[in-house]
Amino acid sequence: MKKNASQYYLPILFFIVIILIWQYLSSRTVVAFWILPSPEEVIQVFKEFPELIWSHMKPTIIESVSGLLLATILGVLTALAMHSSKIIKQIFYPYLVVSQTIPIIAVAPLIVLWFGYGIPAKIFVVVLMCFFPIALGLYDGLKQVSQEQIRLLKSMGASDWKIYRYLKIPASLPAFFTGLKLAATYSVMAAVIGEWLGGNAGLGIYLTRSTKSFRTASVFAAIIVIILLSLAMFGIVALIDRILLSWQYKKIEEYEDISSFN
Repeated sequence: MKKNASQYYLPILFFIVIILIWQYLSSRTVVAFWILPSPEEVIQVFKEFPELIWSHMKPTIIESVSGLLLATILGVLTALAMHSSKIIKQIFYPYLVVSQTIPIIAVAPLIVLWFGYGIPAKIFVVVLMCFFPIALGLYDGLKQVSQEQIRLLKSMGASDWKIYRYLKIPASLPAFFTGLKLAATYSVMAAVIGEWLGGNAGLGIYLTRSTKSFRTASVFAAIIVIILLSLAMFGIVALIDRILLSWQYKKIEEYEDISSFN
């Protein structure tokens, strides 16, 4: 119980210490206000411009969620295809890795030419960044399924569909959700990077305009919103993971209780 409690109060305590140090440095003018505004100035941005921040949040949320959903669909289909066919795996796996070696800025002109400056361009960037961890996570999970269990089901007359349904998919879900949670944290950042390519609204646009106007407090406010959105995306996926894999978490908790008792 104490161990579980420490998982909450230690991060909170560390956060409070960071805020106090931040307030001290800004109030004592150790660092200039245009470099490090005080926490009060950042909070004031939220009080004075809530509608402006919300108007930039909405497109970023739409781009992040849409891109993550599309990346999940493509990632699952790709992982299943690579697992079911060695030829498909040999064809697509190298390109799966190459997709993560190309900087977004390098292909920015192509993205603008293909999709323009609208939301589709931002969604494409999100898909490009989130696709890899999802596909790789599920593919690795499928590869790690016990061959002995597969042979046992085949000896009992199970079809390939039933083997996937009752063994491979449930067994690969932990690895899949690990990749999905990683992709969820990437999604907001990817949307912001996509907005840097151009557009009219979005947290990336708001961040760029604030930086060029030397409104450092607004920059910090945008960063805080981006962090909160990323945590929210991660939290939603983690909650789904917790619900679907409740049986696994119960086993882990039982094991930890036994270990702590011993």
